[in-house]
Amino acid sequence: MIKIRGQRVPVRELSPEQRIKNFSSVPLGYSAEEAVAEARRCIQCRGAPCEVNCPIHLRVLDMIRAIATRQFKEAFFLLKEDNPIPAITGRVCPQESQCEGVCPLAQDGQGINIGKLEAFIADWARERGIKEEIVIKERPHRVAIIGSGPAGLICAYDLRRWGYQVTVFEALHKAGGVLQYGIPAFRLPTEVVDYEIALLEEIGVNFQLNFFVGQNIAFDELRHKYEAIFIGTGAGAPLFLGIEGEHLKGVYSANEFLIRVNLMKAYRFLEYDTPIVCGDRAGVIGAGNVAMDAARCARRLGAREVFILYRRTRKESPARVEEIHHALEEGVTWMELVAPKRILGDEQGWVRGIELVRMKLGEPDASGRPRPIPIEGSEFVLELDTVVEALGTTPNRLFLKHAPELAVNRWGLIQVDEKLQTNLKGVWAGGDAVRGNATVILALGDGRQAAAAIHRVLSPEKLG
Repeated sequence: MIKIRGQRVPVRELSPEQRIKNFSSVPLGYSAEEAVAEARRCIQCRGAPCEVNCPIHLRVLDMIRAIATRQFKEAFFLLKEDNPIPAITGRVCPQESQCEGVCPLAQDGQGINIGKLEAFIADWARERGIKEEIVIKERPHRVAIIGSGPAGLICAYDLRRWGYQVTVFEALHKAGGVLQYGIPAFRLPTEVVDYEIALLEEIGVNFQLNFFVGQNIAFDELRHKYEAIFIGTGAGAPLFLGIEGEHLKGVYSANEFLIRVNLMKAYRFLEYDTPIVCGDRAGVIGAGNVAMDAARCARRLGAREVFILYRRTRKESPARVEEIHHALEEGVTWMELVAPKRILGDEQGWVRGIELVRMKLGEPDASGRPRPIPIEGSEFVLELDTVVEALGTTPNRLFLKHAPELAVNRWGLIQVDEKLQTNLKGVWAGGDAVRGNATVILALGDGRQAAAAIHRVLSPEKLG
């Protein structure tokens, strides 16, 4: 018998022994009985802090109440009114620092598992072919969306619901942006992303794939053809340390590593000619979610030992607690308070190791975290066959090169005002192209805000 109101209802998962042999989803999700039991723990508190703290203000309490009374279809329709991709956000949002983090029950570490309930209800509807019914009153205005990541998808969804003629331009061969190339299938199954995007196509969003704005069409020409443009190109250019040895074979940016795995199917090397050779020992520099993804992929690609190399401690890691937990379960070794000095190679130009220096923590820096300080004379060498640098990303410089009139700040981020409008008339931007490395749900919030701003300009009548 499952207890209600007390302990969280646990989510069933593949065992570590099973999952390191494949890229199947690790969480198996709630059954209907488990979802109802978890939903019934909710105390429906006043003020709905979970909704206030959600960047797109999902009606969390109404959704949970519907699940608790087994009104799953109603719960799904409530979700879809606010969020076009609930099966995705339910899996990858950092709920613990947003909606779940402010749940009164979270004080005892037992906050309502909002993310897993969201994923459950979206999966329940998908498995039964249940879709929202949208009545669209067509408008003649044409809007272009550059980039099909989370910000672009929700902007396209909202504008299309309001009747605009929306075209999404995507440089890669599949829509979804970071949802397709940046998050492994064991965290976000490809079929889930494809299904959610197909629903946008069904309501009339036009996707132009393999289409690079700036090369296939000039940015200025696009501005003349469309009455409004939203830029959601993300932050897809990798950052590097700039240390000796980064040119060696076996050194990857996390971007390349994950794109090879996700979009180019490196893990199915017998079917796809895009392998990744990890060798026996792999090191991942960094400790965010992307670093965890890369480390867990390396284990699945055959590396017997995988090391997270981090200059601070696990306490300061920006990665989700769940992702760290899964990585450790899968045999990833956490090596903290170390920083790379140089990458070492052999005579054939392949990685053979990395020189690290031990660190100690000092006073807080601008990020609010303790500053790592090198310990003189503490250098040592760790033998490795592969090095992955997961240090964050910057906006796509190739696109920005073709739009020189677009104002950017010193970090290369597109500058916008409080309504997400750029310095160019009729052009808005949001997501990681504006924020830098952020979360899927914050990108969704930007896309929604920009869509509303575009709607007010193109159709000044009452929003809706």
